[in-house]
Amino acid sequence: MLIDDYVTDLRRSLNGPYAAKRDLVVEARDSLLDAAESFEAGGMDRRSAELRAVEEFGPVAAIAPGFQEELVACAGRRLAWLLFLSVPAIALMWALVWRVFPYDVHEWVRRPDWFVPAARALDIAQLLSGVVAGVLIVALRRGADSRRVTRALAFYTWTLLGVTFGLSSLLVYGAHGPLGFSDYLPGTLISMVSYVVVGVQAWHALQCQRLTRPSVVAARW
Repeated sequence: MLIDDYVTDLRRSLNGPYAAKRDLVVEARDSLLDAAESFEAGGMDRRSAELRAVEEFGPVAAIAPGFQEELVACAGRRLAWLLFLSVPAIALMWALVWRVFPYDVHEWVRRPDWFVPAARALDIAQLLSGVVAGVLIVALRRGADSRRVTRALAFYTWTLLGVTFGLSSLLVYGAHGPLGFSDYLPGTLISMVSYVVVGVQAWHALQCQRLTRPSVVAARW
């Protein structure tokens, strides 16, 4: 098998983040080309040199699993960093909005007793996600089982999104509005940012979940 054919087979056998996958394939190709050039300089013809380089590099079936594990770890790190940075940031932005929103203080009288505890629970859940994500980032860097950690992170993200949606809906119901918030520009902008961030989190969680299934069909992200 010549280098171009080998690289094509290797690319098709891998599944993961596009940029990371491309870098791994390019690295493998460069190594093969360097080896082939070395053999060619030693007197081999180009075809024989490429065949020898591919043979010494190892079959795709033996090389691909190691590359795939790196792609899984890369996907896990991306999701972990996304949670680590975005969730606490969104929580802090909402906290700031509620501090400056010009609502009528008398509206608090109409809010149920569970409103403040529910709001605190949402804040804790969001800030805790940053801690969990940070721990998993360290675990992946220290060589933890990338598939297990990445899959656990995906399910944790789905759980976090469910808890966030449930508590947020409960707070909207208990807040009775608030009046005028729909026309409040900072609140509208942060709402839009929140929806985008949630969508990105869900997409990455889905990809991590798909990538860590026992049988993964090679596909490009």
